[in-house]
Amino acid sequence: MKKKGFFICVEGLDGCGKTTQARLLVRKLKENYAAVYTAEPSNGKVGRFIKKYCLHNKKRLSSVVESLLFAADRFEHVENVILPAVKRGKLVISDRYLYSSLAYQGATGLNLEWIQKLNEHALHPDLAIFIDVDPEIVIGRLKRKKSVMENLKTQRKVREVYVRFVENGELVNVDGNKSKKEVADEIMTVVLGFLEKAC
Repeated sequence: MKKKGFFICVEGLDGCGKTTQARLLVRKLKENYAAVYTAEPSNGKVGRFIKKYCLHNKKRLSSVVESLLFAADRFEHVENVILPAVKRGKLVISDRYLYSSLAYQGATGLNLEWIQKLNEHALHPDLAIFIDVDPEIVIGRLKRKKSVMENLKTQRKVREVYVRFVENGELVNVDGNKSKKEVADEIMTVVLGFLEKAC
């Protein structure tokens, strides 16, 4: 019988340690699983366009345009990277995914149902983790601004949207205010618990 693959995404505010934790998770999982790391925006054509022309402008694009671009990148990401790996039995860990669109574009006031409808054909993650860090703390960690979304007002609104998805059970909350090791251990516990039930 072919080994089943799984898709897990790690979400959070800018500066929450999400990329570090996603990479640590893959490294630990590789001891026993065929785990791979990926991220959004992806390295596909649309993802590269987003990184070059959207995240580093002086002014943000409209939330509708942002949503359309991120959704287009997501479909390409799923089709070319995530789904093929899952079908091969891999454990795919994505640093950001659908919930980033819901949180960041939803924080502007854009209708969440519309964003979900736009992404309805995107692969649904088997497990989604939210690393929760106080917005004031993440802004303090961001030594230099990397994107148009890295300001306290935006991060507070983004966290509010993420918390809604934690409350409705779509995201598993992990306290990111703890030490790097404690956060990594908690994430590993969540993932191994999921795998035990799913396998």
